[in-house]
Amino acid sequence: MPLSFNNAQDFDWTVRKIAVVGPGIVGMPMAALLAQARIREGQDTPAKVVVVQRDSPTSGWKVDAINNGRSVIGGVEPGLDAVVADAVAEGVLSATHRYEDVADADMVLVSVQTDKDGFGPDYGPLFESLDGLAAALAKRPPGNIPVIVFESTLAPSSMATVVRERFERAGLVEGRDILLGNSPNRVMPGRLVERVAASDKLVAGLHPLTPVLIRRIYARIVTRGALHQTNSMTAEVVKTLENAYRDVRIAFAAELVRYCDERDIDFYALRDAVNKAMHQTDTASGSATAVPSGAILVPSIGVGGHCLPKDGILLWWRRNESGADTSGSLILRARQINDESPAASIALAERHFGSLARKRVALMGVAYRFDSEDTRNSPTLSLAGLLREHGCEVRLHDPYVKPDDQNLRRTGLADVFSNDAAAVLGGADVVMFCVGHGVYGREVRTLLDLAPAGAPVFDGANLFSAADIEALGRPYAGIGRGRRAPGPELVAYVRAAFDAMERSVANELAELIAFLNDRYAQDEFNRVTLDTVRELAGSCVTGCVIAEPGGVDPMPAHEGLAPRMSHAEEPVSA
Repeated sequence: MPLSFNNAQDFDWTVRKIAVVGPGIVGMPMAALLAQARIREGQDTPAKVVVVQRDSPTSGWKVDAINNGRSVIGGVEPGLDAVVADAVAEGVLSATHRYEDVADADMVLVSVQTDKDGFGPDYGPLFESLDGLAAALAKRPPGNIPVIVFESTLAPSSMATVVRERFERAGLVEGRDILLGNSPNRVMPGRLVERVAASDKLVAGLHPLTPVLIRRIYARIVTRGALHQTNSMTAEVVKTLENAYRDVRIAFAAELVRYCDERDIDFYALRDAVNKAMHQTDTASGSATAVPSGAILVPSIGVGGHCLPKDGILLWWRRNESGADTSGSLILRARQINDESPAASIALAERHFGSLARKRVALMGVAYRFDSEDTRNSPTLSLAGLLREHGCEVRLHDPYVKPDDQNLRRTGLADVFSNDAAAVLGGADVVMFCVGHGVYGREVRTLLDLAPAGAPVFDGANLFSAADIEALGRPYAGIGRGRRAPGPELVAYVRAAFDAMERSVANELAELIAFLNDRYAQDEFNRVTLDTVRELAGSCVTGCVIAEPGGVDPMPAHEGLAPRMSHAEEPVSA
């Protein structure tokens, strides 16, 4: 019989085992912190936490590493190694290659990477995991109704359609045999433990009981953030929107910085003035390791990572699938603008240093963000490819990325990568800092002493000021490092352009939500409302303030500035 919401508080739930499928940057900290919390739900003995990792050539090693008390996440991750070591030593955390070992799990966290395939989701790895999980859960103890929580990012409507259907194929019916929920992650490499504990988090499900149960467990590890209960499709929209809107704001900043760099205007002074006027300030203009959260974000050599390059496409998946005209979408337009950034960086460097053709270029930083080893969609790899097409000899350095990194191999750059800075910087004609690793800022003098005297420095990561580098006797150029102050007219124009952009995105979002409700909301509980989405998105720690929809006046150009991100076409018709 389907479960009744009326018995939510009386649901007889004992949590003896929690499974975590996929020990990546989400699954590893979640597993470690759940083990550390010694979850006691329905019994006095703490629940065992078991990590499941398939035995693949690239990731199979993680099982032995965890069972030996080691975190599998590289880079700088304060606190994580100690938590893993303690939990394994106490016998509450372990890892396995076998789904059969979690057939009796009472809660399962699915933290498998999802990607895009063209203009839709690529759920191949996710479905492979779900099939293994479903086969195991089909042999669960009698009466056991596991709660399955997707930490993975899902395109809106996925839970209600493709995920539910995948389990039904194995005879596991939502609301009868299993409860499907989602709690999309808000973690960030370099701050994983902190983010899990302190960030607000969504807890959602297809059945009204599911978020209630997820909240019971997650409240033990989300100790300084709020847990917001909602339905699955709302959570899917909010998660993809948060990253899509961040991508939009970076694209807006990228257009501004290109304009500023052409006219020797200090982009950071402009950014701070506009953000102050909008009451959305942060400290990121003065620090490469501060996470930007203001209205206008910080541009760099490009946008990388796993989420931002795909989540706008996932948000648009069903609408695009229906045949809608996408030409007016600012969310999709942002992808085009951000993909132009590596080429724009080369053009800026050549404007200051002359042609880079046939030069030896040292690229410092391969991870997509500071103090991380994560190279997924790294713009440094794109930049290296463009420089090679330019006839350059490139060498790459990163203190955290492993020499056998799969993305280095995939792009044919493993043979020119090294963890040894001297091997990369020796003989370089130009040094380009691509990632704001803290060690680069702290040790810049030592690093540059390894490069030939006079080799110019290009700052693509907001690491230095001109004075920092010129004091070391080297020419300097950096993204956004113009020397002229922005005038009040430019500040006012950019503020108005940002207002037009955010209102256009709100209109686009409202149309997408109406479409999703019409096609995929199966009952009142599972409907999405724009007000709820705006409220929940606003709880994101990195800032996701969505405007109210409304009319958008055309933006005239201002002294040659006409941002594409402020010139939306007519909204797509429903």
